[in-house]
Amino acid sequence: MEQAIAFYRDRLGFEVEMHPAPTFAMLRREDLRLLLSAPSGEGGGGQVVGGRRPEPGGWNRISLPVEDLEAEVGRLRAGGASFRGEIVSGVGGDQALVEDPSGNLVELFQFTTGAARGSTGP
Repeated sequence: MEQAIAFYRDRLGFEVEMHPAPTFAMLRREDLRLLLSAPSGEGGGGQVVGGRRPEPGGWNRISLPVEDLEAEVGRLRAGGASFRGEIVSGVGGDQALVEDPSGNLVELFQFTTGAARGSTGP
């Protein structure tokens, strides 16, 4: 939990709103609230849902907008962060997938100049 809190706070600009137990913390970055729950035998992190326990490393992720993707990737790599691949260019912008200390993905996204944020299509 402490590694996850440090990653989101120190590297991605989140603020700790609460950390009432060793297995739970709530962080915030602007309008995004992130709940961290360690896999344990108690609370939400230990719940068996559909016969499975929560586990990191899938493709679901949060997406954080950044102004300069290359600079952010360079800064995080210099600090030892692991990435799943390289920067990928798309229609609305460029993205890079960084892994938190547990292997969960965080997408860093830089909108293409002129791309409308929140646009739903043509």
